[in-house]
Amino acid sequence: MARKVVSRKALRAESDAADALETEDGVKKAKPEKKVTKRKSRAKSAEPARMKLFWGVFNQSMKRVALYDFTQKRQAEAKAAELSASGKSPHFVGKVKEAITE
Repeated sequence: MARKVVSRKALRAESDAADALETEDGVKKAKPEKKVTKRKSRAKSAEPARMKLFWGVFNQSMKRVALYDFTQKRQAEAKAAELSASGKSPHFVGKVKEAITE
């Protein structure tokens, strides 16, 4: 069985000759540019900040008046009751999450 051998040099010469041809305007045909894709960053994403839970004593306008550790809920409730009794506006206790700074 006879095989047909492709001459790479001949194909290259034909390609070069086709590239050398100019259009009617005398300007060489421009080859389409390849799009360069950006690489995705391999940098590690920032870890979420660690949070700690506290008890906060708030007034009616949601302003924090006092802050207590999570284990001191009774003291926070006592402070809220004291402020509510002495002032005109009622105070209440709510949970507050704050970021831990290292």
